[in-house]
Amino acid sequence: MRIIVVSDSHGDYSAVEDVFLRNSDADWLFHLGDGERDVNQFVASYPTLASKVIHVAGNCDFNSFSHDVFTLPVMENKIFATHGHKYGVKSSLENLKKTARENGCNIVLYGHTHSSFTRCENGLYIMNPGSISCPYDGRPASFGHIDISPAGIVMNIANVAPLK
Repeated sequence: MRIIVVSDSHGDYSAVEDVFLRNSDADWLFHLGDGERDVNQFVASYPTLASKVIHVAGNCDFNSFSHDVFTLPVMENKIFATHGHKYGVKSSLENLKKTARENGCNIVLYGHTHSSFTRCENGLYIMNPGSISCPYDGRPASFGHIDISPAGIVMNIANVAPLK
């Protein structure tokens, strides 16, 4: 199973469209918040892909009808997805990790910091795909992909566009 993860598009619809279309063969297309209008435009433009798209609300998704958290069982795993602002991810991941474990999740996805991050820590796979449009970490705009199989879990960060 392949999952594509983006976050923090902040109105850059073309970045969302590009990454989601290039990876439309993925099983799921996650947007971790601060880009609900971009997600809505993508779903309206590509209704055949709408069933693959999952969105959580970010702190800039005003008047959102999306949930703050989404959990998804995948094979023998369970994903906890959130934007992260309500868990204080800019200062620490401890509250986020604790909440994910309390919900029986072993994969946790978050955004908000605009900085990419992956780590496996005591059986908990953690990913922030960075920002698909405006990264803060000095790296190119990025997204994540997760491959889940009976052999295990592989998480990677990819650049939206190749380095020049």
